Amino acid sequence: MRPNRFSTVALLAFLAGGCANMPSVGPDYHAPETKAPTHWSEPLAGGETNSAAATAAWWKNFHDAELDSLIARAASSNLDLKIAQARVREARAHYRMTSADFWPTVDAAGSYARNRQSEHQPVLGSLPMPPGVPFENDVYQAGFDASWEIDVFGGKRRATESAGAQVAAAQFGEREVLVTLLGEVARNYVEARGCQRRLEIARDNIRAQEQSLAIVQNRFTNGLTSDLDVQQASTVLATTRAVVPALETALAASIHRLGVLLGQMPESLETELATVAPIPAAPPTVPVGLPSELLLRRPDVALAERQLAAATANIGVAKADLFPKFYLTGVAGFESISADDWFKSGSRFWSVGPAVQWRIFDAGRIRANIQVQNARQEQALANYENTALSAFEDVENALTAYAKEQIRRQQLGDAVKSSEESLRLANQLYANGLSNFINVLDAERSLYQAQDALVQSDRTISANLIALYKSLGGGWEIESNTQAIAQATPQNDLRQN
Repeated sequence: MRPNRFSTVALLAFLAGGCANMPSVGPDYHAPETKAPTHWSEPLAGGETNSAAATAAWWKNFHDAELDSLIARAASSNLDLKIAQARVREARAHYRMTSADFWPTVDAAGSYARNRQSEHQPVLGSLPMPPGVPFENDVYQAGFDASWEIDVFGGKRRATESAGAQVAAAQFGEREVLVTLLGEVARNYVEARGCQRRLEIARDNIRAQEQSLAIVQNRFTNGLTSDLDVQQASTVLATTRAVVPALETALAASIHRLGVLLGQMPESLETELATVAPIPAAPPTVPVGLPSELLLRRPDVALAERQLAAATANIGVAKADLFPKFYLTGVAGFESISADDWFKSGSRFWSVGPAVQWRIFDAGRIRANIQVQNARQEQALANYENTALSAFEDVENALTAYAKEQIRRQQLGDAVKSSEESLRLANQLYANGLSNFINVLDAERSLYQAQDALVQSDRTISANLIALYKSLGGGWEIESNTQAIAQATPQNDLRQN
């Protein structure tokens, strides 16, 4: 009989190995095909080109050492990025847990107990017992028990397939966080430099308006003008001064946000960014590539695709519960009522054999779970398609905004030149007594508004370019670890507090 037992075990082991090549229940995953437009609908009128997008370290195109330093430090210490990296490690560990289900589980146990049996138990209690029967004794036991589920219908293979897709989804999720982080650092830095420049213009205009007010007050004292001119000059000056607190608030908010993005206290960068510097200027040309390349670069699209793959595999996991489960189980060990012969050959016991388990009634729970997984797969598919469409929308909007703002900036530059000339002529006419002072005030107010609008446009152009790089999925190619980011940024550019 022993050869038959070994033949049975060998046959089950052979079946277990052969299951890996058997088809699994549930649908096989095929990546969805998404049609991409052949060209961007917005004319590339802002310096953009259809050349292959070079967005790996796009912030380098601004040629700003401080921005490079902030990017490097954020990529190595940002807390949202650390959370995303932990999610990747979690997904990898879950994949290893799922893969471990293909192997048998073996438990070891040992025990000692002092037992007493009832003298009046059924059967024995109804029989005459000779004197000296031991109803109380010691029991020593040690051994192993093993269980191995044979993946006949592929439920475990589908679970591993889903876990593998979730690992990839977590990795793309980390890249998406990195892309967002780089864009936020650059945008807030541009915002801070823009506020500094606007404060400079406001203070320059305040000094000029203070001089105008002093002149008018002197003329009023000498009886050369009315108090109306004094009050009007005071109004213009007070209005300009009122702008300063709001700009200082916006500047502080940008610096505080940068500190948090770098994983530091909000005020940690105040000293470092106190020195006024220009707004980072956009490069003359910006390669954006073709629409067909976009879906390969955007990590959020790749994330949605991997989530769809995982949801598809989970249907197979649910369907496998409709079928019986086959197990190979075994128990072996030693049992004795005496410690002296506990591990002798006569104390051995073992049991090995196949088992089958098939749930034949669960009030529709399994089929309801299959419907749940089907619905989740439909959601994942719609989410993927929506993410892909949103990616094209982001780029189209960014292209439009970047190009149109450059046109606006040209017009504002002309407006500043005209306002400067208007102020010069108004001052000349007023000095010669050929014009009212109100014309000087209007010219000063117009010049300040034009200068402020021009600086805001410079800031907006850079911010729109950052949004364009972000919409193209730029930045994730630089891996989110400290060494790789440091390689993209010269060490002598890194500034520490």
